[in-house]
Amino acid sequence: MPYIGYWQLIKCVDKYVIYDDVNYINRGWINRNNILVNGKKQLFSISLNGASQNKLINAISISDDFVKFRKTIAMAYSKAPYYYDISSLINKIIGFPKDNLANFIGNSIELVCDYLDIKTRLIMSSSIEKNNSLKAQDKILDICSILKADTYINAIGGQELYKKEDFAKEGIRLDFIKSKYIEYPQFKNEFVPWLSIIDVMMFNSVGEISFMLDKYDLV
Repeated sequence: MPYIGYWQLIKCVDKYVIYDDVNYINRGWINRNNILVNGKKQLFSISLNGASQNKLINAISISDDFVKFRKTIAMAYSKAPYYYDISSLINKIIGFPKDNLANFIGNSIELVCDYLDIKTRLIMSSSIEKNNSLKAQDKILDICSILKADTYINAIGGQELYKKEDFAKEGIRLDFIKSKYIEYPQFKNEFVPWLSIIDVMMFNSVGEISFMLDKYDLV
């Protein structure tokens, strides 16, 4: 349930590739994020079975029973304007089979996209017949070629990883999405930005979120 910039990226493309056949990152954002608890940012994590940087994301399963997570969400957001709608959505997400972390994440992304009326086609990278011996930028270029992409859009942090001129040589435009500042009421607290999409959905209607999803620049 990543921050809103992730959903901006999904909405602005025709096809979104979920990178599930790459190594898990310890202390990354694959199975954790931040929500608002008592007016402050608080990290939540989903417990996994044998998670390791030597394993692919789609080779890991979930061990969490989500009891603590449900209680934390209820404690933090029970008085939020969209609590009942979003707690119902969360219950659908955590009710999905937990034997494969990648499938669980893919389903959660699909359900949130449905709720937010995002029509982008989602593709698991493991379903693409590609050259898995390639690494980093070369692997991305291979995926772009297979999917016949003329434009590849990445998060702003990708500026350190990918070069526009290398993509241009392959006839592909490379853009990076840069979120504009987004603020909304969080009870009567001082605003805490860039929390999980859970927080955004708890306090805002689908229409309001749709407006937020278009607040970015491509650079």
